[in-house]
Amino acid sequence: MNYQVLARKWRPHNFTEVVGQEHVVKSLINALQHNRLHHAYLFTGTRGVGKTTIARILAKAINCENLQEFNPCGVCSVCRDLDEGRFLDLIEVDAASRTKVEDTRDLLDNAQYAPNHGRYKVYLIDEVHMLSGHSFNALLKTLEEPPPHVKFLLATTDPHKIPVTVLSRCLQFNLKRLLPAQIFTQMVFILHQENIEFEAGALKLLSRAADGSMRDGLSLLDQAIVYGNGKVPADDVRAMLGTVAQQPVDDLLSALAQGDAAAILENINEIANLTPDFSDILQQLLQVLHRVALVQQLPTAIDHDFDADMIAALSSRLTPEDVQLFYQIGLVGQRDLDLAPDPRSGFEMVMLRMLAFRPARLEQPAIISVPIQQPETKPQIKSPQPDERNAPRKEPPFNKEARDWLSMIVAMKLAGPTREFANNCALENIDDKVCTLIINPNYIKSARAEETLQKALQTYLGIPVKLVIKAKKTTLDTPAVQLAKEREDKQQAAVEAINSDQNIQDLKDHFGARVLPGTIEPL
Repeated sequence: MNYQVLARKWRPHNFTEVVGQEHVVKSLINALQHNRLHHAYLFTGTRGVGKTTIARILAKAINCENLQEFNPCGVCSVCRDLDEGRFLDLIEVDAASRTKVEDTRDLLDNAQYAPNHGRYKVYLIDEVHMLSGHSFNALLKTLEEPPPHVKFLLATTDPHKIPVTVLSRCLQFNLKRLLPAQIFTQMVFILHQENIEFEAGALKLLSRAADGSMRDGLSLLDQAIVYGNGKVPADDVRAMLGTVAQQPVDDLLSALAQGDAAAILENINEIANLTPDFSDILQQLLQVLHRVALVQQLPTAIDHDFDADMIAALSSRLTPEDVQLFYQIGLVGQRDLDLAPDPRSGFEMVMLRMLAFRPARLEQPAIISVPIQQPETKPQIKSPQPDERNAPRKEPPFNKEARDWLSMIVAMKLAGPTREFANNCALENIDDKVCTLIINPNYIKSARAEETLQKALQTYLGIPVKLVIKAKKTTLDTPAVQLAKEREDKQQAAVEAINSDQNIQDLKDHFGARVLPGTIEPL
């Protein structure tokens, strides 16, 4: 019986099956579509994200006899030979085992000869950063002037070790770490195809433990299937990984939010019975705090995968200040965990340190509301009541003195550039035919704003009044100047109210408190 591991059995054979690397797949398909293939490609990224797999698919695509929407067909002789590892024009090399310059020269000696069966002779060099300096020099010569029938596909986890002279001659694609949700979805698909029973909680644990690598995730899934005797239950996965589920982390953070030291120590005692890796638990806790902080500041910035409810609940229980404090203490504690007498005591001290340095919450609000006397403002024009609409008007309708330009702007419900334009104008005169406004000569007028203002004015007055704008200096205050003065008056009144408040004086005298400049705002 020859059992094939899941990572090899379910390895993608075309671009459509690749998970999580859409940005790379799209570029390669477009290059195939427009026949703009480069002679050298470099795929970088952490282990198990698809570097070599995508390189093999590309090698298959550029030699495939019958591309299907620029995807390898999988049935032609080239695709079959390449899938079965007997395609002579694909020379695949592990640079870690062939680092010497002689190996590289032997490899490239045959580059000048035409391919045996396909269109191109493809050199796939894995872990290319392991080549020696002389080997890179030997490779560089061929990269500079490659034969038209040769393509180089390079893969590495450490592109910084590759000479810049080689990097400059390659198209570089950086593959992303996969999200837990992407690994989880692929695991669900595979287990359905394999007819294997599983629990969603088990796959969540495996997806997180994969640490962004699909290959690592499927290897762990293989191990979990064997450990669970053909099934994947959450309890078995938890025992296999030596980790705890997400619930204890949730309970720990909830106890932190309540400031309950007894509950924290009780939870740690329950966790310790599972013989866990406390460093891994602390890492889980930091990951949750990071996601909580994102939700609190920008709810749309996080992908709500399978822990959305827990993250939402914690974000409402914890204040943003506490989240930042806990994260920083946990981050430092993770570094110091190996210095503790034992992992459990080190973890307990990290949690207790979070409690000890957490600011005390006052029973009474720390912010003192002080009534602020607002400065007198100009009387507003009273809008007519429904029962007054038919009464004879007592004021002349177009008397300049009876018109408050600021009130008119508010009543016309202007917005955007039009409102800004109107606020910088002063009302000189208005009658049943013409409304004359004065604007500073330095202000840049907008024809569109002027047109919109005239339409709004005609709608407000109910007559086709003409708008005339005069650019000249005036002693009249524009609404913008009036609003600025009102804001200054309110701000000054607020500062005076705070400085004269007896409660504030008591705080200064007894506790050495001080009012921070620029923090007083009028209500």
